[in-house]
Amino acid sequence: MGILDEDIERVRGANPLDVIVGEQVALRRVGTRWVGLCPFHTEKTPSFSVNAEAGFWFCFGCQASGDAIDFVRETQHLDFVGAVETLAGRAGIQLRYDDVRQTSTRRRRQSLVEAMEKAVSWYHERLLTGDDARPARAYLRSRGYDGEVVRRHRLGWAPEGWDELSRTIKLPESVLRDTGLAFVNSRDRLQDSFRGRLLFPIFDTRGDPVALGGRALPGGDGPKYKNSPSTKLYDKSEVLYGLHWAKADIVASKEVVVCEGYTDVIGLALAGVPRAVGVCGTALTDRHVATLRNFARRIVLAFDADGAGQSAADRFYEWERRYEIDVAVAALPPGADPGDLARTDPDALRTA
Repeated sequence: MGILDEDIERVRGANPLDVIVGEQVALRRVGTRWVGLCPFHTEKTPSFSVNAEAGFWFCFGCQASGDAIDFVRETQHLDFVGAVETLAGRAGIQLRYDDVRQTSTRRRRQSLVEAMEKAVSWYHERLLTGDDARPARAYLRSRGYDGEVVRRHRLGWAPEGWDELSRTIKLPESVLRDTGLAFVNSRDRLQDSFRGRLLFPIFDTRGDPVALGGRALPGGDGPKYKNSPSTKLYDKSEVLYGLHWAKADIVASKEVVVCEGYTDVIGLALAGVPRAVGVCGTALTDRHVATLRNFARRIVLAFDADGAGQSAADRFYEWERRYEIDVAVAALPPGADPGDLARTDPDALRTA
């Protein structure tokens, strides 16, 4: 099942190549072309050429070439369909597929992604400006998270009210339930899934918001962590927190660091280890490993030093054999949590 050729051409025509490339490469005009440093190999003299009129780019240094779709595929590490869908989303193009059912399924998925985007933005704004979010902002400052970190990761705050999100963003009940943003409680009333929690949006490899992770503030009610349930957008056995931010560094370093949660991933990035991802409350699965293998062949486990990494040791050989990868365990100090260690002793974390 594929995208109709006509729609692929519409996507190419609606996304000027110099604009797409210019978001990641500093370009300067030379005659009818644009030139810049190649994003696919290290160089000091620009050899990357963009012919916007023809919709084609070429590197005279490494011989890489292609169009806008190829550029998005290579820089964002997507397959062909994912690249086309990403560019279609930028241009507001509704794609059609050669299977009518696939078209309906993809459009439904897009409507759920748009709902998640609306919720993530609402929660993020609440964290930045809400009076009730002051304790959350104070907690983030105590963790060393400045405004840049909060905005980069689009952190949010879920207020205590039973249905503040549901009432405010005015989405159909079916959409709120299908995204895991709300549920019908025992009193047959629509209730927000997250209340009184600091929120960490979870994105897929394309950067689409698909789920939320919630952390109770110190002294808060309920379990410390709570994640979105499995939905049409989110499967925790497959999605990894932070992968869409980290994938370029993972590819460049040929190594990925796997830890348990969102605070660990952010803490590692702050400590100078930007190639980390999190499993978000579940064990590392075969599907996780298969996904990571597309980006790097060395996987380093940096779970809390409580035996979690060792509990997976019996699977290392199987993973190494099946996926042709190297798996290692970071030597964290006894009892150390990667997120806390990043704040208290980043040098120890970097050398673990």
